[in-house]
Amino acid sequence: MKPTLQTVADVVGVSRSTVSNAYSRPDQLSPELRQKILDAARELGYAGPNATARSLRRGRAGAIGVLFTTTLSYAFIDPYAVRFLRGLSEAAERHDTGLLLIPLSHDDDETAAAKVREAVVDGFCVYCVPDWHHSQTVMKSIGRPAVTTAFRPDAYDFSVGIDDRTASRQAAAHLLRLGHRRLAVLAAYDDVDGARLGPIPAPDIDKIEDFEMRQRLRGIRDAVVDADLDWSTVTVVNTVTNSRAAGHAAAAHVLDTSPRPTAVLGCTDLVALGTIDALRDRGLRPGLDVSVTGFDDIPEAQTVGLSTVRQPAIDKGVIAGELLLDPPDDPGDRHVLLPTEFIVRTTTGPAERS
Repeated sequence: MKPTLQTVADVVGVSRSTVSNAYSRPDQLSPELRQKILDAARELGYAGPNATARSLRRGRAGAIGVLFTTTLSYAFIDPYAVRFLRGLSEAAERHDTGLLLIPLSHDDDETAAAKVREAVVDGFCVYCVPDWHHSQTVMKSIGRPAVTTAFRPDAYDFSVGIDDRTASRQAAAHLLRLGHRRLAVLAAYDDVDGARLGPIPAPDIDKIEDFEMRQRLRGIRDAVVDADLDWSTVTVVNTVTNSRAAGHAAAAHVLDTSPRPTAVLGCTDLVALGTIDALRDRGLRPGLDVSVTGFDDIPEAQTVGLSTVRQPAIDKGVIAGELLLDPPDDPGDRHVLLPTEFIVRTTTGPAERS
């Protein structure tokens, strides 16, 4: 049988609490007795008290579980994710709490459910997880508090986000004011049936279960309709992943069509940067031959002169952590809407120059 705390206690001739103290409160024992207990435990193959049970007994795990549906390395590669996690870490440090990163990129439903169910955390931070993902259902059934990085007062205990729809509408309206009428949009989202690189039918954007991406596409559509244009004439391509390489591949798809678009809206800065790479491959100049916009305002956006939506990534992380770890008493303060700003730089220009 698997050895237990009681097994070690019986062999050494001490109480269960004494064995427990050898692991969790060593200052309560003499060095000799503690070593005797640890030696006996090692011989019996006892690995120590269950961390989950111990954290539940003291009522605090000391960690936030961060759920995201990409690879673990993505959290350290995507500049926006890095800045968000920096802010979340700052809040966690103030409360003597750590972060448990829980990537769910290629998991089946059962594996994802097990990761969430077995996580020893005080609460969850949902970072870019689509509504259809099974982990969402499991997380909500556990009963621990959760904060999402989208403004979702209707669906979560806590949320901190931006008005994605209004922000993307401003980017599209900027291009339309410059005279652009042949638009392409590059969006990055996963799908319950397995998304693939390629065009998205115009009516389907309302079916996208990635809340933030759905709202960004709706905002672009709002601007197009306001300009009395037919939304079905806008080419929308799913890049599937949010990366520079994915943006490059999707941009190649639209830039090699005839007539090519005069402006490309990237729903993230990484995708927009990939678009700029594809333009330069073809000898085309951003802002002169084809205008490009992004979303996020990561550090490299300023370096290349990308016109983009600026949102406060670090502040979002800090507020997400504070909402979980020091929740406000007033329900009205549990959902925070942050400001955005459209920053005009050199990658956008008048359509007649295109």
